[in-house]
Amino acid sequence: MAYEYWLACIRHVPARKKIMLRSEYTDASQIYYIEETRLYFTEYLSTKEAEAVIASRRIWDVEKNYRELCDKSISLVPYFHKGYPGRLKETADPPYALYVKGRLPDPARPAAAIVGARRCSAYGTGQTERFASRLAQAGVEIISGMALGIDGTGQRAALDAGGSTYAVLGCGADLCYPREHIGLYMDIQKHGGILSEHPPQTQPLRAYFPKRNRIISALADIVLVMEAREKSGSLITADAALEQGKDIYVLPGPVTSPLSRGCNNLIRQGAGILSSPDELLADMGIPVSSFGLKSDKNEKMLESPENMVYSCLGLCPKSMGQLAEETGLAPGELLERLVTLELKGYIKEISKNYYVRSNR
Repeated sequence: MAYEYWLACIRHVPARKKIMLRSEYTDASQIYYIEETRLYFTEYLSTKEAEAVIASRRIWDVEKNYRELCDKSISLVPYFHKGYPGRLKETADPPYALYVKGRLPDPARPAAAIVGARRCSAYGTGQTERFASRLAQAGVEIISGMALGIDGTGQRAALDAGGSTYAVLGCGADLCYPREHIGLYMDIQKHGGILSEHPPQTQPLRAYFPKRNRIISALADIVLVMEAREKSGSLITADAALEQGKDIYVLPGPVTSPLSRGCNNLIRQGAGILSSPDELLADMGIPVSSFGLKSDKNEKMLESPENMVYSCLGLCPKSMGQLAEETGLAPGELLERLVTLELKGYIKEISKNYYVRSNR
């Protein structure tokens, strides 16, 4: 594996050419010791690429560098390893190797990618929590990019529901990006995995993020786009999914919302519509049970005035003024009921005096 690590880290040689080169030998060590003239006469390698392989042998300490990789608790899974994801191997542009902290997705379990806007709305956040939680409870593994907004929300909801989730980073697997998600980064390693096609210490450059989206879609059976502007990285994931023959499901949103414009365009192009998690599970062929259905139970557990306030709320924010008009409650009593509901975890105040239901 030490020589596989050397081959994986060679710069200026595309992954597909590394795969072609490696397929000619029983292991990567044979490439390390190959004669220079033979590399120059390998017809699919350019002179610059052959020189890159040769130069790397002069500066690479095979055993030392591999030991440092292991010390970081990072596993290397090269293309020809039996553990390399079959879903990824079938794509047109698979990485030569994956760097993994934690574990890889289970090929025997269904998987869904959840992607969306970094600056998302309360509606998008709430629906992401709802779908990710329900899918995770049903045994679906959640794949995403651990970005701020929809990605991180979906992955946290999956973990809170007792499920597994996997984050594909646009940097080295040993780096937490964004830094605000350090807690999520640590938790994912315990209940899933941190994955990257980049060697350790690779910095999060802008160009790496659109490219990693093909891995997110490849590792999933379906892709859920929760919120996306007209030009969005989430749409790159959707395009990759289409090229890979994956089904795309989209959360519809208000026609006036810029955050839903990309989603609504995907619906016009024929994407599936996300209306309820149970309908999605049925589409995936997963039996739907009664777990997690809490809305009716919530309402029965609440006292009458609290139930009245709760029933007026949804995933779109409402102000105290709107709630007072709809419930007929005096401002003081309404505030008391809102505080009680928030303390019980049934609702959230997302900005001053604006409330939404929480997905308990």
